[in-house]
Amino acid sequence: MGILTRILIGFGLAAVGIFFTIRTRTIIDMFGNVDWADRNLGGGGTSLFYKFLGILVTLIGFVVATNMWDALLQGTIGRLFPEPPRRVQQVEE
Repeated sequence: MGILTRILIGFGLAAVGIFFTIRTRTIIDMFGNVDWADRNLGGGGTSLFYKFLGILVTLIGFVVATNMWDALLQGTIGRLFPEPPRRVQQVEE
């Protein structure tokens, strides 16, 4: 994927996420309530769910635009999967 395409897709995702976060009421009117969120997150659970989703999509958009996937994955779940030790070849004389 080219750099311009990646930046456009990333900022597009960020714009959608910002829209979800700022205009939560509009999103609820379009998609409806989330029963799971209302049951498990208490009062205003649907609003909280859509705001959290918007923030998550915004962060993913910025990660895509800056091509920081490797750094993000290494910093978050990279410690769960450590790199195997490298074999050092011994030189015989």
